[in-house]
Amino acid sequence: MASPPAGTYRRWVTEPETIDITDIAFGGKAVGRLADGRVCFVPDALPSERVRVRVVRETKRFVEAQLDRVSEASPRRVKPPCPYFGKCGGCSYQHAAHDLQLEIKTNQVREVLRRLGGIEAPPVQPAVASPLPYGYRNRITVHRIGGRIGFHRRDGAGLVDIEVCLLASDAVNAGLMELRRERWREGARTLREHNERFGFHQTNDAVAALLLDAVENACGDGGGSLIDAYCGDGFFANRLAAKFERATGIEWNERSVAQARTRAAANESYIEGDVSERLGEVLAGIDPARATVILDPPSQGVDARVLDLLTANRVARILYVSCNPATLARDIKGLSGTYRLAAATPFDMFPQTAEVEVLAELAPVS
Repeated sequence: MASPPAGTYRRWVTEPETIDITDIAFGGKAVGRLADGRVCFVPDALPSERVRVRVVRETKRFVEAQLDRVSEASPRRVKPPCPYFGKCGGCSYQHAAHDLQLEIKTNQVREVLRRLGGIEAPPVQPAVASPLPYGYRNRITVHRIGGRIGFHRRDGAGLVDIEVCLLASDAVNAGLMELRRERWREGARTLREHNERFGFHQTNDAVAALLLDAVENACGDGGGSLIDAYCGDGFFANRLAAKFERATGIEWNERSVAQARTRAAANESYIEGDVSERLGEVLAGIDPARATVILDPPSQGVDARVLDLLTANRVARILYVSCNPATLARDIKGLSGTYRLAAATPFDMFPQTAEVEVLAELAPVS
């Protein structure tokens, strides 16, 4: 179940009502039912808890509520260490033990693949934990409005003034401290631990390394051709090229492509351009039956043209790395009939938040 979409609601605050929490929706809000049977979404509650809530927004099908009190707490509830939790919009799960967060994300990926992907029993593996539950982010984007420097509030009413972000690395927080002493115009500023990198890179270095290991293992003995679509600066292709006769990366960002080329081995090449426009020519020059395709698209997923090309050119395996389980499920459904989901593994790239990374392994339908 997904959290309710943004939209127009009737808004008020009602008298409190006690409900039992049965689930956590994708997006981080807990789920229960009011006495009249309507689904109720409420933040900061956990499965198995009994809580008192006040309805603040209503539709015919569901309501949104604010947490008034936890009447019966889950044994897996913990005290959030961050003084901004509940006000800052960045974190959703600081009140949940880390192992519970992993269970929640595993179940959410399974449910999204079932509901949106049309897979009756999705083969979802337990989520891979982040070695660092805090202090893992190698970059953050902060905003300045008036005299405040920080993150958007959860309720949308301006900014929470942030001195230290517990999710950020020491280097990033040092940059935040320096930034707070500077005078700069209102707007957004991204603070990075790795200023030498160009284009997109994963936010959690430790989990990115675990993900890279998992992709390498999923490639098996390799052989044939590797196509790394949405390759950035060659994060996957550069590591995996030695397992294949030929490795080709496709990336739209000119600076990322230039950086990838500086490290390329003799059997490794990079093409600048949109994947939907360049994938066809790469597939035409190889034997698809001996090809592995890595897809690592942005959150909106892959273009329909890419799905058509992969359907028409039956490759040996597709390894799809996704930061959005909903678009992943949509795209897997678009490939069904030609490919089946062999395995899906969530990676806790963003502990304490509602976000999750997923590696999906697709094989041709026999």
